[in-house]
Amino acid sequence: MFFTCGPNEAMVVSGFCRSPPVMVAGGRVLVIPCLQQIQRISLNTLTLPVRSEKVYTRHGVPISVTGIAQVKIQGQNKEMLAAACQMFLGKSESEIGQIALETLEGHQRAIMAHMTVEEIYKDRQKFSDQVFRVASSDLVNMGISVVSYTLKDVHDEQDFLRSLGKGRTAQVQRDARVGEAEAKRDAGIREARARQEQVSAQLLSEEATARAQRDFQVAQAECDGAVSARRATAELAFQLQV
Repeated sequence: MFFTCGPNEAMVVSGFCRSPPVMVAGGRVLVIPCLQQIQRISLNTLTLPVRSEKVYTRHGVPISVTGIAQVKIQGQNKEMLAAACQMFLGKSESEIGQIALETLEGHQRAIMAHMTVEEIYKDRQKFSDQVFRVASSDLVNMGISVVSYTLKDVHDEQDFLRSLGKGRTAQVQRDARVGEAEAKRDAGIREARARQEQVSAQLLSEEATARAQRDFQVAQAECDGAVSARRATAELAFQLQV
């Protein structure tokens, strides 16, 4: 008798002439009734809310963290599928998800304890990467792969994060005021430099004008002197001739 399953589950056939058991992910398999047994295991992706309440961080500040993880039994890898069948065969999706959730939550708490609040709050990607890496290396031995992990929320009951936010806001406002003052200062410097350059250009222009007028007057005086000398010479010659 043939049995089939979709791509979101796997079948395990054991019994007569099935040693070791045959595992089929998304396909069909021949089963001999009464001599062989068929079991199914889900390969669906499970979305798990990973909550860690009031965990003390490295500096002793208790915070609560909520992450969202997506996990699934890896059916394409025969070794991982075999490991998953050994651990979860006969269990429901909720039972499998609960085991994976407890493992993820334990790793999440351990990583929180080794980080400061500032590191978790300001560098969420670093925290998510650490949880993803550590949990993946542990769950892979169960045949489960971590598809993704995202840090969803960080909060505390002592307003420590709010104080961090206020401090950051004050720092941003301070930087804005400093930037505005520096911008005004630079604008004033540029304006003063522009006025200085304008005055210098005006002085140079006036100096050039004065120099041109002086040269003109000197040339005119020389010309007048020459004309007067020639006139005097001509008059003297005329008188001598007379």
